[in-house]
Amino acid sequence: MNSAAAPLASASTSGRRRPVGARSTASPGALPPLAGLGVRFDHANAWLEHGPEVGFAEIHAENFMMAGGPAFELLDAVCEQYPLSLHGVALSLGGTDPLDLDHLARLRRLVERCQPASFSEHLAWSSHEGVYFNDLLPVAYDSPTLRRVAEHIDQTQEALGMTLLLENPSTYVEFAASDWDEVDFLEELARRTGCGLLLDVNNVVVSAANHGFSASYYVHRFPLHRVGEIHIAGHDEQRDAAGVPVLIDSHGSNVAETTWALLDQALELAGPRPVLLERDNDVPAIEELRPELERIAAALTRVEITNALAS
Repeated sequence: MNSAAAPLASASTSGRRRPVGARSTASPGALPPLAGLGVRFDHANAWLEHGPEVGFAEIHAENFMMAGGPAFELLDAVCEQYPLSLHGVALSLGGTDPLDLDHLARLRRLVERCQPASFSEHLAWSSHEGVYFNDLLPVAYDSPTLRRVAEHIDQTQEALGMTLLLENPSTYVEFAASDWDEVDFLEELARRTGCGLLLDVNNVVVSAANHGFSASYYVHRFPLHRVGEIHIAGHDEQRDAAGVPVLIDSHGSNVAETTWALLDQALELAGPRPVLLERDNDVPAIEELRPELERIAAALTRVEITNALAS
């Protein structure tokens, strides 16, 4: 479907400006239900010169926490033209350490500067006893972890003055200590803290293949009414030492057909949601991503048409 029939953006999201320093009131559903794209420095000129035709943009918070420099020129240009999804990767919400207050303060300053429509983080940990690991590591789904993550979410939401969207993880191991199902664990965190959820359908595909459960059933059970944003991305297939296939959440290839099918299911169940295309590795020219952005837009249009006919 072409972009005329399935818009990537709308008139209401173009030329948008937000005053620097105003307090954010973002909550789940604040982003428009359109196709979005992550801002990558590989594409800086494209964003600065004319900007891609998308409904919203996403930045990784930690890429813009410096005191100044040319990255802020890119950030300010994006914030003036697009609703912004701010995505954190280093808060370590699942860690046993207290949250890093300096990191949280830098994140607060970034929120005040760019006024995002949405802020999201991962159900994972990435630091321990002052050591930062450049990875998103899994947590056990048990009651102590539930209390700890809930406290960290409450602290983050209070510090930022906005609702957090918590992303479901891609995982490669399961913990014997886990006595909660992942979907139930996420739903309980949302119930306790009032946070929203970010559904990464590629993460569901990866975890389902690695652990042998049904991705379709997972999405059917997911509390979709709490979802403020959806992510899709590509994955790679590798083999472990025993020769067993393992899916890796690589963000370095085109979206797989299994992920597209799961996105369609999620949208059919949830209705239109903001859908972000993630590409972090082997990043092609921005125009090469357009077919996948148009496919997202087509999926959203189908759901809108179906809902209109049913009403």
